[in-house]
Amino acid sequence: MLASMESVRAISVPMYTTLRRTTVVFTMVVEYLLTRQMYAPFIVGSVSLTVFGAFIAGARDLSYDSYGYAIVFVANITTAVYLATVARLGKSSGLNSFGLMWCNGVICAPLLLIWTFASGDLERTISFPHLYSPSFLVVLLLSCMMAFLLNYTVFLNTTVNSALTQTVCGNLKDFFTVVFGWLLFRGLPYDPLNVIGQCLGFFGSGLYAYCKLNGK
Repeated sequence: MLASMESVRAISVPMYTTLRRTTVVFTMVVEYLLTRQMYAPFIVGSVSLTVFGAFIAGARDLSYDSYGYAIVFVANITTAVYLATVARLGKSSGLNSFGLMWCNGVICAPLLLIWTFASGDLERTISFPHLYSPSFLVVLLLSCMMAFLLNYTVFLNTTVNSALTQTVCGNLKDFFTVVFGWLLFRGLPYDPLNVIGQCLGFFGSGLYAYCKLNGK
């Protein structure tokens, strides 16, 4: 989470989205190292098409920033290890999605508290003037509920299917995010390369789902 937020600040959003979609490659590598999981050529081809579409979508923003790129790849590696570990523990420990989320929260909460204290975020939160405002608390509660549902579906999808499937679903989510963005925020600039790249990514994700459903 920290690496992802830092990488957003370091590089532009199109380039961030492009590089983050390469997480599927890191996930395949990590799954092979942890469980010797190997995938069929059809699966590898669909993943390659998704990554290729991401680079097409971000082709007009190929600005290089060594720090930003390094942080994004750190985020990719940690995401891949995180999902692969969740998938492995979910099958070996017997814990369900709620149990895995509880263990994750117990481990991460003290570390996050120390980080917020050291960075000054905890002090800024306490001194926030609208901290006890009813409207702010309602929005905060809704945000927490959506975060809980998001994390639950991530854990459930990862344990029921695989870490790679969850990563591909994350790429598929970007397609719908772009579509809803175009529908809700009219007047956004049109970029043919971005549209082509998004369509390739969507097709690659759909091809992956087809191959998984047919056992290829």
